[in-house]
Amino acid sequence: MNKSIKIGIIGGSGLGNLSLFEKSEEKMPQTPFGEISSPLLCGKIFDKDIVILGRHGKEHTIPPSQVNYRANVWALKNEGCTHILATTACGSLTEEFSMGNFIILDQFIDFTKFRKNTFFEKFDPHSPIHTSMAEPFDKNLRKALIEAAAETNVKYHEKGTMISIEGPRFSTRAESRMFKLFGAHLINMTVATECILSNELAIPYAAIALVTDYDSWKDDGHEVTWETVLENFNKNMPVLKEILLKAISKNI
Repeated sequence: MNKSIKIGIIGGSGLGNLSLFEKSEEKMPQTPFGEISSPLLCGKIFDKDIVILGRHGKEHTIPPSQVNYRANVWALKNEGCTHILATTACGSLTEEFSMGNFIILDQFIDFTKFRKNTFFEKFDPHSPIHTSMAEPFDKNLRKALIEAAAETNVKYHEKGTMISIEGPRFSTRAESRMFKLFGAHLINMTVATECILSNELAIPYAAIALVTDYDSWKDDGHEVTWETVLENFNKNMPVLKEILLKAISKNI
């Protein structure tokens, strides 16, 4: 990796472990937008400069509606991160993406009514916000992620459009049909805001997702809760952790 590249990883996906770092330190900076979700873990992994920030706290204790996104992104910018790599869990709206698949997202559709600590003030259900990924994201890093997924025998998709909505629940089957009309393949509660803020701060950004469910969307009236997604994400997190470590270890 070019020495000038410093990657901020939001979400962590099990990387927030001091034993993985050659050297590290924790920081809890105050930002103009309040406190960040969890301490920044700054250091080197495989001689690469990495900053880990747990989006929902160290133990996933902060619900999506209470995450201070603006403070999180600002902290990574202030730490000198040249790239932001967000890790997230998502539900698939189509059979194309199934449990355990690894996806490099290409676009977000924000269906949010209001997000705390961001600039969203109103919501038009007929005009959700389409946000393309920040460019240019480092091509070598993208290639390393794809190769790492292949080495881990995980099916990956280079493109997927995710719709992002506010909690406390995701959707019912009837609502998911409507989301598909907007062109969404996946559903999620968090990362669209980070993408928008990263664009605002001019930081190259990419989001990688691990699919946590599909069957949940098939039954009318079945709600997919944050707890359900978190449970499935934790089951699959070792796979995502392995992909990230393999990608970081490469000479990119």
